[in-house]
Amino acid sequence: MTRYLTTSAAVASLAVLFACSQQTSNAQEEAATPPPEPTEAQDQIPDDAGMDGPKSIPSMMRATGDLMGVDGNTIGSVNLIEGPNGIAMNVSIEEGSLEPGWHAIHLHQTGDCSDTGEYKASGGHIGKIEGGHGLLNPDGPEKGDLPNLYVAADGSVEYETFTNLVAMSDILDDDGSAAIIHEGRDDHMSQPIGGAGARVACAVIE
Repeated sequence: MTRYLTTSAAVASLAVLFACSQQTSNAQEEAATPPPEPTEAQDQIPDDAGMDGPKSIPSMMRATGDLMGVDGNTIGSVNLIEGPNGIAMNVSIEEGSLEPGWHAIHLHQTGDCSDTGEYKASGGHIGKIEGGHGLLNPDGPEKGDLPNLYVAADGSVEYETFTNLVAMSDILDDDGSAAIIHEGRDDHMSQPIGGAGARVACAVIE
């Protein structure tokens, strides 16, 4: 027997087909639509943010001092900053201040440069070890030992070094400390100061 759909049944079938076609079209349009741009708040989330939030930078202690030459006049500056792995130290000296060539530089026990030109009031090196001076010494080094600095032909210096031998708490203790520059270079082995000679510049670090 041949059956025919009634008018109402045909209309219902067409409606179902139209609805399915419309859903397919909407899905295709949504798939083609690019994702929304990140908001300003999302842009500010650091890449290393995790379950515990963004990593924080530890606070860093700073210290500074004015370098005085053999006549007591200021010839430059010393700046130190302590990070999680040690201390970065920068020395800047004006033209005509020191003899060109290599010079030893050490951190000394006492923040006193009052004996102008001698600078022995600054005491010995921080963390002095009897027989242990020198970065190459198997019995050392002392906390105040540093690599040599080089003075340019015009008598100026731009020097940066790093040390993890000493902490800022040693430098900024009750009696302070001093940065001392010597007339010659440190051989990092001879006692007690590596054969560096007289003290020609001093800075109280505070």
